[in-house]
Amino acid sequence: MTIKEKQIKNSLIYLLPTIVGNLIPILTLPIFTRILTTSDYGIWSLAQVYAIFVTGVANFGLTVGYERNFFEHKEPKIVAGLLYSTLLFVFIGFIVLGFFTYLLKSKLSLWIIGSKEHADILFWSYCASGIVGLKVYYLTYFKNTENAKAFVLYTIDESVLGLLFSLFMVAYLRIGLIGLIWGQIFASGIVFSILSFRFVRFLPVSFDAEALKVSLKLSLPLTPRIFFGVIGNQFDKYMIGLLNTLCNVGVYNIAQKVAYIVFSYMTSIQNVFSPQVYKRMFDLGEKGGESVGNYLTPFLYISISIGLMISLFAEEIISVLTPKPYHDAIDIVMILSMLYGSYFFGKQPQLIYSKKTYITSIMTAVSIGLNIMINIPFINKWGAIGAAWGTFCAGVLSGVLTFIVSQHFYEIKWEYQKLIFIFSIFFGSTLLIILLRYVGVSYEYRFVVKLISLASYIYLGMRLNVLTKDNYLLVKKIFIPYKQ
Repeated sequence: MTIKEKQIKNSLIYLLPTIVGNLIPILTLPIFTRILTTSDYGIWSLAQVYAIFVTGVANFGLTVGYERNFFEHKEPKIVAGLLYSTLLFVFIGFIVLGFFTYLLKSKLSLWIIGSKEHADILFWSYCASGIVGLKVYYLTYFKNTENAKAFVLYTIDESVLGLLFSLFMVAYLRIGLIGLIWGQIFASGIVFSILSFRFVRFLPVSFDAEALKVSLKLSLPLTPRIFFGVIGNQFDKYMIGLLNTLCNVGVYNIAQKVAYIVFSYMTSIQNVFSPQVYKRMFDLGEKGGESVGNYLTPFLYISISIGLMISLFAEEIISVLTPKPYHDAIDIVMILSMLYGSYFFGKQPQLIYSKKTYITSIMTAVSIGLNIMINIPFINKWGAIGAAWGTFCAGVLSGVLTFIVSQHFYEIKWEYQKLIFIFSIFFGSTLLIILLRYVGVSYEYRFVVKLISLASYIYLGMRLNVLTKDNYLLVKKIFIPYKQ
């Protein structure tokens, strides 16, 4: 199998958990949104703000340090020492912060959600997020060793188990919102336990304080980034709850879940190109910029394709899957899809490779400043849709700034003309549909515009030599191997 065949195969394999992991929540929306209210989703969303923030702090940025330093170690003992030392360190942090979360859960719930009644939701959301955070290190090992099948297997298993547990508790036992969270805890706990048992068998437990120390030196400067990053990424929902209503937080949360498919899809693609980008950087040094740029263009096109699909057909997705109280999420999905599509450039490890991780914290602080300044007036004026536009504007501005700084420390020679064509169709089509909805153009005409936009993007893929007969035959060969 050629390198290209392997990458296409891995791309398809990595997409499986994204498809399953996102398709399951989307397809179950007709069930959950008819049992749980928009306020329930708002409560859950705000509890996750705290959970993501605190578990991020417990990780001390080690997810990045572990992934990068993995490639600097070849000896099995050091590889094992780095993994288990990192896991132990993060586990201790998770337990300590969990203890304080439990003691202060009522006060935290009052501050973040607005009522002490949701203290248990807050605490169990933290537990669910923490277990997922621990499991990430095992999955990173699979990704770095290009073991796509194992990565996908355990990710899909968790998604399916989470669905079954949640459906049983919410739809059958009718225990409410807490059932969604407990379903995630049971599923993640089972998968994490199985992974731990498997790793101990083929990678004997070993601890390496020096390897952990090196990772911490790289990762600790990222801790402020986590602090600011979570505030920046979750600030919109918190401010909607503070300045608006829990119902609007719930609508925004549903929209974000649908739009987040774009980010998840891009992350799956990143699992394929990230190891190759690191290898080019380490093997070619500063001279690898042109190789990296040429290599990434097809991945950008593929990544943006799902963003275009979600944004164009957000109206159909939300209208079919949710009752009318959730339909204000349509435009929010479209706006956030554009934002998540622009995150492709932020997924490149230029600053991490250059060991300039402290700069990422500075850039994140700037980003949160922009987010606050733009979002407060936008939310006050327009509510949830204002939060979407405010987050989009702040995200694009900070993204441009981060792009410029990253290019300064490691220049990727992007194929700018191709990038302009890709984003022109993506942003142009989405903004046009939003405008047509706003002025009241009938659905039939809007649907024709959507089809034209999609056809234009397919044509662009052909012109960029991404959608070619050779690539089609490679994909076909993967699914239907040629037999003599």
